[in-house]
Amino acid sequence: MYHRIDFIQLFLVGMKKWVVTAKGADFNKIANDFGISPYLARIIVNRGATSNEEIDMFLSADLSKMHDPRKLPNIEDAVSVIADATEAQVPIRIVGDYDIDGVCASFILKKGLESAGAVVDVRLPERIKDGYGINENIIRSANDDGIELIITCDNGIAAAKETELAASLGMSVVITDHHEVPYEEADGNRKYIIPYADAVVDPKLPDSKYPFDGICGAMVAYKLIYCLYMHSEIGELVQNKEALLEEFISFAAFATVGDIMELRDENRIAVKRGLEILRHTANTGMKALIEATAIDPKTVSAYHIGFILGPCINATGRLETADAALELFCEEDHDAALERARELVRINESRKNMTQAFTNKAIKTVESDYADDRVLVVYIPECHESLAGIVAGRLRESFYKPSIVLTDDAEGNIKGSGRSIEAYPMYDELCKVKDLFTKFGGHKMAAGLSMPAGTADKLRERLNSSCTLTDDDLVEKVRIDIPLPLSYVDAGFVRELDRLEPYGVANPRPLFAQKDVPIRNMEVLGKNKNVLKLMLETADRSGAPRIMEAVYFGDAAAAYDKLSGRKSVSVLYQPEFNDFNGRRSIRLVVKDFM
Repeated sequence: MYHRIDFIQLFLVGMKKWVVTAKGADFNKIANDFGISPYLARIIVNRGATSNEEIDMFLSADLSKMHDPRKLPNIEDAVSVIADATEAQVPIRIVGDYDIDGVCASFILKKGLESAGAVVDVRLPERIKDGYGINENIIRSANDDGIELIITCDNGIAAAKETELAASLGMSVVITDHHEVPYEEADGNRKYIIPYADAVVDPKLPDSKYPFDGICGAMVAYKLIYCLYMHSEIGELVQNKEALLEEFISFAAFATVGDIMELRDENRIAVKRGLEILRHTANTGMKALIEATAIDPKTVSAYHIGFILGPCINATGRLETADAALELFCEEDHDAALERARELVRINESRKNMTQAFTNKAIKTVESDYADDRVLVVYIPECHESLAGIVAGRLRESFYKPSIVLTDDAEGNIKGSGRSIEAYPMYDELCKVKDLFTKFGGHKMAAGLSMPAGTADKLRERLNSSCTLTDDDLVEKVRIDIPLPLSYVDAGFVRELDRLEPYGVANPRPLFAQKDVPIRNMEVLGKNKNVLKLMLETADRSGAPRIMEAVYFGDAAAAYDKLSGRKSVSVLYQPEFNDFNGRRSIRLVVKDFM
């Protein structure tokens, strides 16, 4: 039985809407079946896991419960082509991508194939020079180098012309990717454009029977190597298969978090197990990166990957070349690896400073020129093109509107990246104005594009003229898992929430709410006056009076002014343990209030 608070929606006027997630299920039965509380059962159902199999997968870290890799489309054909090339000792080239997913996928394939005795090297595109994915220059260079088999990873599904060129030059191609399959639409029908290759392995292929298509490119690479190692003749050549596969699943997990994949289904299992491995990783380069970022290896979490470690890998591909990141993971000397890792940290610091400067400029531009636009299109010619997507994401966060940042490329044309909101399927909207683009792609929440010089204003005008977003669409919805009185928050409850980790996309840290909590006291803390500490009155489950500490991070002075003179506050909160001076207590992190 749940204590029901008498609100379904609360409004923080002009900013956010509080919405209770109200998915139905027999929470008591789930609790009994899995040995958890009904509260945890409700949160898991809110995350989309409803069947016993899905709930078991949500709670598990058992790799054997992941989906059979042989269900990936064409994977057995890919294994056969790669096994033949390995046995014949023909030169193989992996063509990856310059982001964390492409780097990790390339590492998995490179080390996985080398361990099987293949003759293999890697070519990572340069963001500015090559753009995304395999291209004609990369293919011709491979042909000049005597390469007989190209394997793509984290790219290739949109490379129909390029793979035809490779075939015409006598090279075999295996595509491994996880992106959407391009299509042409006519009279309401979609015609998918699948590249010509010896094998195309992508869970998003239209005829795919793979149970979950939300895996990243590195996970596809891991599953390909797994199947290759199960190949009778190749498998016999590989020493320490189990240790290698453990290392590879940790890199697939690293990429899953860093590439912002949804942490549901088998991704949760991979990341849970991958984090366990990363905390005592045998990979010298990964050890060095953890050391260079001053993270305690025993505490490595999804947060550290998403906000500290992962950005160091991505930064190299943004500002320089991704080769440095791949070389770090391949390095076996600790001192050399630590030097490489420190350089990656330095590059990332430079990237952060540049990003903040361009973000500030973009926000000022919107506030002064485009405040009434429903789709934000901001042209910053001098912005480093690799940072446009990050700046677009910051704009979306600041204004809660679909945002596209445009910049000049090396040839004087325009490149752009977009980040969207829930109600605006960006790729579909860009399809409506595709005559403006020389190249574009993406999905409902993000996109990339190229345009001729001088067309920035046309894009802004046409996207806004065709925009159907309502006022309600432009109000950010904050989803409450349970309206839960503070009296239910005790040590056992907070400990049980740990079973929901790792947190990330599609599995955010759970959010609770209580209306009209009495305020006993409050004060502003911190050197920068950015913490508001509140003492809130409640009771324990027996009804005995209880005072709970709560903290709000942000503009503490403004929050203090809003609450001054008030006797109570409605809060959105997340409970956590607070360890201070050897004493553990429970405190609430207030995410929003009214």
